[in-house]
Amino acid sequence: MPTNELRSPAPSLTPPTDARTAVADSAADACADADARTAGPARLPWPALLALSTAGFITLMTEALPAGVLPAMSADLGVSQSGAGQSVTLYAVGSIVAAIPLTAATAGWPRKRLLLLAVGGFTLANAVTAVSADYALTMAARFAAGLVAGLLWALLAGYARGIVAPEQRGRAMAVAMSGATVALSIGVPAGTLLAGAAGWRVAFGLMSVLALALVGWIATAVPAAPGQAPGDRLPLRRVLRIPGVAAVLAVTAAFVLAHNILYTYVAALIEPLGLGGRTDTVLLVLGLTSLVSIAVTGTLIDRHLRTLTLTACLLVAAAALTVAAALLGSAAWPVYAAAAVWGLGFGGVATLLQTAVADAADTAADLAQSLLVTCWNLGIAAAASAGGLLLDHAGATSLPWSALALLALALAVTAAARRHGFPTRR
Repeated sequence: MPTNELRSPAPSLTPPTDARTAVADSAADACADADARTAGPARLPWPALLALSTAGFITLMTEALPAGVLPAMSADLGVSQSGAGQSVTLYAVGSIVAAIPLTAATAGWPRKRLLLLAVGGFTLANAVTAVSADYALTMAARFAAGLVAGLLWALLAGYARGIVAPEQRGRAMAVAMSGATVALSIGVPAGTLLAGAAGWRVAFGLMSVLALALVGWIATAVPAAPGQAPGDRLPLRRVLRIPGVAAVLAVTAAFVLAHNILYTYVAALIEPLGLGGRTDTVLLVLGLTSLVSIAVTGTLIDRHLRTLTLTACLLVAAAALTVAAALLGSAAWPVYAAAAVWGLGFGGVATLLQTAVADAADTAADLAQSLLVTCWNLGIAAAASAGGLLLDHAGATSLPWSALALLALALAVTAAARRHGFPTRR
């Protein structure tokens, strides 16, 4: 019997188009996630990071080389050794003067162009130093090199962090900063030997050639990076108010002052123990274990920055205490043990502190780095003055105890900055 009743259509076995699209997208996302887990972390851009590391090597070599060639340098320039020693002072002053204002003024510049200009500045400054027979011109070249160094140190950390994935930033920083440790432990002694064999001008000339070669390396291997947009730039006073930044700067000032009170006057420290002629051996031990420290830091920094920083303070404090105990007794062998422990504590500190301040400052990382560079150089300069006063008025035994007090301060600030600066979770 026919009916006029309308029947509902049979249910379709195929999902609607929107549903099919959603299912396909979900499947694609799941496959992409699986592929990412299978592929593992991206490889570090080694050619670029090693170029940045070489820039750090040249920067520290340029700063420290005069200390190893002062007699020949002063004789050629017709001044006293103390006069030639001002080449180190003027370099440090240039870094202190330039780091903050130059970093702020060039915040919007493309990073690669700025890096090339900085390394080119080292090429020119070292070339002038190598050929100059005029004391005033040599000092001007050294001051100019210091200006460039203040800018480059603030630039390197941000550049290394900016060309890798977030989870690789600590390792990238460790690689980029390793050049400074290599320069301190191996480069400066090697440069001093070269200067003794071929003349101090050859050593500076070689540094200029190396910087020129680095310009080409950077041009081909380092990726371009933009500067900061005007809306992203913060004034200096606001950077200082970012939670954690002041804590990292305080730890930097205390730690660097403690380290350099010991390092600057290491010869005077170990002379009472009969090791006056063994300063180079003690520093070699320190330098070699510093390289170990860099390797360990690069492996662990992305997960354990706070623990590594606390450990660094404790290790250098243990080294200072060992030296203090040795001075109270008469045994010389603990000094070598102290140097080894000291290097383990000190080697990775620059990377740890620069990573901590960059994490805290985030988009204002470059300006925060310039503040850290300024604190670092002020610590070096203050250590030379304070250590000299302590040595003259209280004797060598006062130096390790003063360093211990400063390291206790650095340890306390690091421990207290568990939310910002050196957080328990990063």
